[in-house]
Amino acid sequence: MKTIIERCVSASATRICAPLSYTKYPCNNINMFATCSASSSSTTRRPLSLSLISTTFSAFIFSLPPPAPSSSSPFPSSKFPVSKFFEIPNSGGVKALELLDGSGEVPSDGDQVAIHYYGRLAAKQGWRFDSTYDHKDNNGDPNPFVFVLGSGKVIAGIDVAVRSMKVGGIRRVIIPPSLGYQNTSQEPIPPNFFDRQRLFTTIFNPTRLANGEGSTLGTLIFDIELVSVRHL
Repeated sequence: MKTIIERCVSASATRICAPLSYTKYPCNNINMFATCSASSSSTTRRPLSLSLISTTFSAFIFSLPPPAPSSSSPFPSSKFPVSKFFEIPNSGGVKALELLDGSGEVPSDGDQVAIHYYGRLAAKQGWRFDSTYDHKDNNGDPNPFVFVLGSGKVIAGIDVAVRSMKVGGIRRVIIPPSLGYQNTSQEPIPPNFFDRQRLFTTIFNPTRLANGEGSTLGTLIFDIELVSVRHL
């Protein structure tokens, strides 16, 4: 489906809006924005769930609420309510959309967590700069990203998003620049040199920053699946 990116300017912020492709979701007869329970995907291999969900999205919706279905929309009519992005309490502005409710434990600071993610950059119309599904082990299986919650080694927006998730849950988060990359050493760092260069030269572009574009250049979108929690 041809993706159409529309720049919507409101009094308060600049937003990027786009239709998303429809596909079957772990919950039957629910569109891609419907909130599901983890039990409905119990027969699906957990690491694949984020891959199946995220690769079907051709762009991102920043507006609240998402557009209603129409005759030309990829979304079919549904009696189910459309989920909305919500701002995570005390997050500093991170917005989230629950794609799949988890049923496991919630991590705490100091816990070692493993996540799968798809990372995208809003300034490049949803360009995917990194994914744990591209990080393979010796058997060719995707390696999750492992870090200690609250350690300060990862960008603050991911720390905030994971802190309120349950194991097994999948969440799409919109991370403002202030909670995104502040320097080139913060994780997660794309392993591919050219992806790193493109990411950081976009976010830290001095000319565009001088033109006042800093509020949009570093906006990130992450689809995150909390795979496991380990108490250290």
